[in-house]
Amino acid sequence: MREAIVIGGGIGGLSAAIGLHGIGWEVTVLEQAPALTAAGAGISLWPNALRSLETLGVRLGKLREQSSGGLHDRDGRRITRWDAEAFRRHHGRPLAAIHRADLIGALHDALPEGCVRTGVEVTRIDDLDADVIVAADGIHSMARKQLWPRHPEPVYSGSTAFRAVTTVDRKIELSTSWDDGAEIGAIPLHDDSVYWWASYVAEAGVRHEDPKAYLRDRFGGWHDPIPELIEATAPETLLHHDLDLLGTPLPSYVKGRVALLGDAAHAMPPFLGQGGCQAIEDAVVLAAALSTIEDVDAALKSYDEQRRPRSQGVVKASVQAGKVGPQLRNPLAVAVRNGVFRLLPGALTARIGAGVSGWTPPVPRRPAPPRTR
Repeated sequence: MREAIVIGGGIGGLSAAIGLHGIGWEVTVLEQAPALTAAGAGISLWPNALRSLETLGVRLGKLREQSSGGLHDRDGRRITRWDAEAFRRHHGRPLAAIHRADLIGALHDALPEGCVRTGVEVTRIDDLDADVIVAADGIHSMARKQLWPRHPEPVYSGSTAFRAVTTVDRKIELSTSWDDGAEIGAIPLHDDSVYWWASYVAEAGVRHEDPKAYLRDRFGGWHDPIPELIEATAPETLLHHDLDLLGTPLPSYVKGRVALLGDAAHAMPPFLGQGGCQAIEDAVVLAAALSTIEDVDAALKSYDEQRRPRSQGVVKASVQAGKVGPQLRNPLAVAVRNGVFRLLPGALTARIGAGVSGWTPPVPRRPAPPRTR
């Protein structure tokens, strides 16, 4: 039996382990944290990710499909309506959301007991011995630094972001609101909690002594329910991160028997909601390549050839989406952009992103069951 070691127990690493286990490999996941946890935030799963998870056989019992919503300005004036039925027609699946902890839990449950080893820090890629090593160790990947020591480090996108999950006494629908150089989004989760985020153009590294007070001052004048979401959020649950990306594309996602996956390979800003989705795509393509191409080196070459152009294209599209969306600061340009969007029917705006989310995953070849007499 062939063996694989996966570095990192996040969304991409666990998805890769599921894919490799499904094609008959023995898999060990090494996670440096003492337990599998996820930040107190949600994640949107676009149709490309949903198809990939279905192909991997992952069941998501706590998924929330989005049924209504829209884009607004800071005063609540509608810029465009989001048409859920048109979205499903153009993208082939609904847009869905789930708490990251629930997604991590579902991925972990899809693996055999003992597959994931927590509290294990990998400091050198050369210390590992397996037929394939999958480096899914995040944007500041140890493996990437060791394999490509001269490659430029991740760079700041220009925006910083707060994220949180909370509950309010009203129905919340999918929404995004834009202002000059800023956005706030909200997306309901399965238990009527709400995942919300705020991103805005700022200098990197700036932190606030009282983050909730800062948000109250910065966004308290925006339309309902934004002030209510901020007030309902426990201060200790607020997450604040600068939005970085791997600005210089890697020349390859593979070196020797090591394959980079997810943020380690193609970290991107969140303006298309595709970071986690692309990691899940990586996982299913890797499993499919290794199950259909006998030679491991040739299979890893195929993985790189399939994933690098697509995922690096999504990185570029994400950067561009930020520039024309929440990072746009010129008031005249903002007014023109909003005016153009208001002229577009919801059925047309529902097509946006279909070129990315319409992707169909390859199907890994599963080993034949043992014969019985």
